Amino acid sequence: MAKFRYRMQNVLNIKLSMERQAKQQYAEANARLREEEGKLNVLLRRKYEYEQTARELLKDSLNVRDISQNNEAIKRMDGFITEQRRVVQLAVREVEKARLKMTEVMQERKTHERLREKAFDEFLLEEKQHEGKEIDELVSYTYGQRLRETGHGESTGT
Repeated sequence: MAKFRYRMQNVLNIKLSMERQAKQQYAEANARLREEEGKLNVLLRRKYEYEQTARELLKDSLNVRDISQNNEAIKRMDGFITEQRRVVQLAVREVEKARLKMTEVMQERKTHERLREKAFDEFLLEEKQHEGKEIDELVSYTYGQRLRETGHGESTGT
């Protein structure tokens, strides 16, 4: 049997490589998103702690300076949180872009794999036909040899 060679194997190999790269980029974008969401959660926790401190400061004897500093810290936290939410949204967009790219590359790879499978099926069909032809030739040859050996294949010249 002949060896199957897919003439576009190099393209398929490139598509596989591109898919691995796209999956890696998607994983990295997801990791960045999780990291940025973690930072946002830390900021939200710190703001909550400042708000708790503000409540405690208002319960005890009123120290205007401490209350003012605490309010300023809460305002700064609001600014940090707003900025971090913007960063998280950018990270979400990057994840979505990476996901779309990965999906596109996977579809291209699957298309090339289907083409390869179709080419392989055609190869198998051609091999089967070639094998059938060889068997027919062998049978015809063997039958002709038997006829010659038994003398039935010779013509009478009368």
